[in-house]
Amino acid sequence: WERLQQEHSVTYPCEQEGDPGEAILFQQTFPRPSQRAQFVPATFTPSHELPDDEYPFVFVTGRQLEHWHTGSMTRRARVLDAVEPVPVISIHPEDWALLHPDPEALLRVQSRRGALTAQVRPDAGVPRGSIYMAFSYHEAAANLLTTDALDPFGKIPEFKFCAVRLSPTSSIPLVS
Repeated sequence: WERLQQEHSVTYPCEQEGDPGEAILFQQTFPRPSQRAQFVPATFTPSHELPDDEYPFVFVTGRQLEHWHTGSMTRRARVLDAVEPVPVISIHPEDWALLHPDPEALLRVQSRRGALTAQVRPDAGVPRGSIYMAFSYHEAAANLLTTDALDPFGKIPEFKFCAVRLSPTSSIPLVS
């Protein structure tokens, strides 16, 4: 603990007191009887709900730096909430331009389960044909749009991906 307080971090593994640690694990061998890595191929499984003519975009939800988990604690932290105070939909600039929006337009996202409206952030890091949104905003609850289909093996709900359609709007309602 004294070392952590002095250096602010210690890189694992440390074999003995004062050991600087290893920046790269498994440089020579792996902790297996053969000392070699084991790679296991995974069969690709498509998402339960893929884009189509009616819902042509992929909606991906996840976390953001400022508001992890559901935002139940971080949205109460004034400093964090001041950095990202409102829900934002990230979309590739070329996709946003194709929608011919007014510069002040909001974006309505609709799935087969519901709709929400939020501000837009053009982001070239988002793949064309996809939009991204953090799920930590109760006023634009992204996971209400996603499907509850289960992964056939892990039985985990497919909350991170669904098909949606988009329309620029100036209306205020955030969730419907």
